Amino acid sequence: MVNPSITLAHVLRKETVGGVLLLVAAVAALVWANSPFAETYESLMDLRVGPASMPFGLHLDLTVAEWAADGLLAVFFFVVGVELKREFVAGDLRDPSRAVLPLAAAFGGMVLPASIFVAVNLGTGDGALQGWAIPTATDIAFAVAVLAVVGTYLPPALRTFLLTLAVVDDLLAVSVIGIFYTDDVDVVVLGLALVPLALFAFAVHRRVRAWWILVPLAVAVWVFVHESGIHATVAGVLLGFVVPVVRNAAEGGPSSGPGLAEQFEHRIRPWSAGVAVPIFAFCAAGVTVGGADGLVTALTDPIAVGIVLGLVVGKTVGIFGTTFVLARFTRATLDATIRWIDFLGIAMLAGIGFTVSLLIGELAYGPGERDDHVKIAILCGSLLAACLASIVLTVRNRSYRRRILAHNESGSVL
Repeated sequence: MVNPSITLAHVLRKETVGGVLLLVAAVAALVWANSPFAETYESLMDLRVGPASMPFGLHLDLTVAEWAADGLLAVFFFVVGVELKREFVAGDLRDPSRAVLPLAAAFGGMVLPASIFVAVNLGTGDGALQGWAIPTATDIAFAVAVLAVVGTYLPPALRTFLLTLAVVDDLLAVSVIGIFYTDDVDVVVLGLALVPLALFAFAVHRRVRAWWILVPLAVAVWVFVHESGIHATVAGVLLGFVVPVVRNAAEGGPSSGPGLAEQFEHRIRPWSAGVAVPIFAFCAAGVTVGGADGLVTALTDPIAVGIVLGLVVGKTVGIFGTTFVLARFTRATLDATIRWIDFLGIAMLAGIGFTVSLLIGELAYGPGERDDHVKIAILCGSLLAACLASIVLTVRNRSYRRRILAHNESGSVL
């Protein structure tokens, strides 16, 4: 008899499923926030849950929206941390010659969108430039889901490049959040976070898998990082970084098999893709548009213009241009199976900046009308980037499909 929980976990690991859940959650939030029951949505988001007084002067009486952004996204960033560790230790980022293009592409895909945003908002004033990092992020769940749907015949190297690019992009996003969107840091509390983090690292390197040991240590790290003033999602990345990718020498060396990173990612990804990220999307995407007039007002805001242009134009030109220049003037090259028109579609796809862009938008401006305009811009920019990329990749997918079918038919004739 099939275990229903195992079947559900298997389904949630599929890239298309995670993207669909993310989309459904965002649409549901938009519908609710623009319905006659919009006040109930706002009341739910503002509902405070958690203890107001804890040892060491800590408090966790957060709103539902804050729990989603600070708590649930930490699960997502734990998976990101594990992926980063795997890439640097055993993946494409381990080899400098293979890592240079996705690293440079991610950097270019960050600098140009930020530059476009700043150029558009130079004269806006009133703290508008605080949102410079909003269009720099790529939503790996959405991007990979779109590629999985429209790119069934595309070269596998395209997906590999997109994944590597998105992982590096996430690393840059976490760095930006930690450096530029952190105000006052309580060094003492941050130091306290190192204690459970060290214990967690010791436990996983000793191959401890007991949830009743690891989960409390992880929660303690999260609590101290959250209360230190650094955004709590950084705790997820730190915890992911300390998980071993390969077995240590005491267990027979790296050749004896994978470490806990692969196992943890396998177990936690369904929770991240199926629960944490969709709930965050539901809590973050619920913006009251105000009809056609409200949409026009939002999208004519210079901040919104900078975000849309950054995601759609900045990401595409930054990623494609940086990669093309490196391939043209250095020894770095794309995989032999990838054509530049294929890569253009991937560069466009990287303009889907949903999850992390929404998070940075909240950190940059906080609640209010400006935050609503930011959300609308992120949704519109990401949708436009997805549509443009889908057109290019669908055309290329058909071309590859015809080649494969023609090759198969010629083979069968022979």
